[in-house]
Order: sequence, then C-alpha cells, then structure tokens
Amino acid sequence: MKTTECPASHRIVSREEWTTARQKFLAKEKEFTRLRDQLSRERRELPWVKVDRAYTFESTDGKRSLADLFEGRGQLVVYHFMFGPGWEEGCRGCSYVADHFDGCLPHLHARDVSLAVVSRAPLAELLPFKRRMGWKFPWVSSAGNDFNRDHHVSWTADELAEGKVYYNYAFRETPMEEMPGLSVFARGADGAIYHTYSTYSRGLDILLGTYNLIDLTPKGRDEAGFEMPMEWLRYHDRYETASAK
Repeated sequence: MKTTECPASHRIVSREEWTTARQKFLAKEKEFTRLRDQLSRERRELPWVKVDRAYTFESTDGKRSLADLFEGRGQLVVYHFMFGPGWEEGCRGCSYVADHFDGCLPHLHARDVSLAVVSRAPLAELLPFKRRMGWKFPWVSSAGNDFNRDHHVSWTADELAEGKVYYNYAFRETPMEEMPGLSVFARGADGAIYHTYSTYSRGLDILLGTYNLIDLTPKGRDEAGFEMPMEWLRYHDRYETASAK
C-alpha cells in the first residue's frame, strides 16, 4: 500500500509551547463532551411512539417478529443497511459501519441492548455477502413488509418519480431507492414495543469508530480532494485489489 508523509510545513514548537496549546484545546474538548452528555440526556427524554404495525422478517432462524429481534432484552437498535432486492453487494458505506458491529455485541448485551441489521433484499441475497464479509451480527430481511419504508429509508418507484422523498426529517431529492439509518426501540412495562429514536445521514457518524480514530490524526479524513466524501472507501476485503491498480 502506498505511504505518504505529512506536510513538513506544519508549525513546529517546543514541548512547552505544545503543552500550552494542548491545554487550551482541551478546554474546548471538555465543553464538547459536556454538550454531548447533555444531548444524550435530552435524547433519552424524547417522547416515544407505540409500534402498532406487525412486521415479519426473514432470518436464518425462520420468520421473526420485531419483538423476536429483542432476543429477550429490553432495548433494540436496528441499523437500516442499504441492500435492495437484486443488488450484488451491500452499500460500501453501510459495510464500513457494519464492520464495527461484531466486537460490540457482547458489551451491548451486557447493557440490555440487542442489535439487528435490517435490509430489504431477500435473505438468500444477503447471506452470501455476509459470509464474504465474515460478519456474525444478526441480519434479517424485511422483504415483503413496509418496515424500511415506514422508517423512511426506502421508497417506491412512484415516490421516487415525484422527485422528492422524506428522509432525515425533511423532503429532499435523491436518486437512491435506499438510504442508511438507525432506529431504536424499547419494550415497555406493558409489553408493547415503542419507537424511541431514529437518526440518518451524518447522525450515523457516531457509529464509525474508525472515522473517530482518523479524526485524531494530523491529516484527518483527508477527503477534500474527492468529488464526494468516502470516495476512498472500499469493502474491507478489497483494499489490496484497489491499491494494486
């Protein structure tokens, strides 16, 4: 893989000057952390809406309901993975997100949280790609139900033909039949299921531990020269092939 050097023109100072600058920046980081904690508290205080529709998903264990995806736990996080019927591969960006899931599963389970990935493609089309990627997380198909559409990550051909779709809480233009998102559900004391939160677009950045690490480096995401962010991204088993070209 090609290696490059960081710009030599960056300001170089003594250790004492560096520490002073770092302490000044630390104050901003702490303020950001306090604001993030406040947003998390306010997110938890958002109202809930009862899920009245029944959804049936295809899984390797047969037909599963939304309640089944909780796996006996009280909270459920669903990642809406862009993989439509007839696609040969899942979305590269969603695959980047999904690469972060397997390692966190035991920790989520310890905190009463289950994770499920949902896509609109039939299960028979999802599983070969899942095997190729080596993923273990639960991945189910919403083929035949309106789960993706009800959570505003998939649209019909007629909706796309109208020119604008409802995504990220606003009507916008998109040529895509699928978009990414994340939704959270809770099981109430009454046994009902409630939709508590959904986020889309840049709201999904928080899932990307790799980006968070890259953001700490001198070059950062280094995407300014690309026509679109993440243009550099490959499936994790395709980087060697891409660098050889």
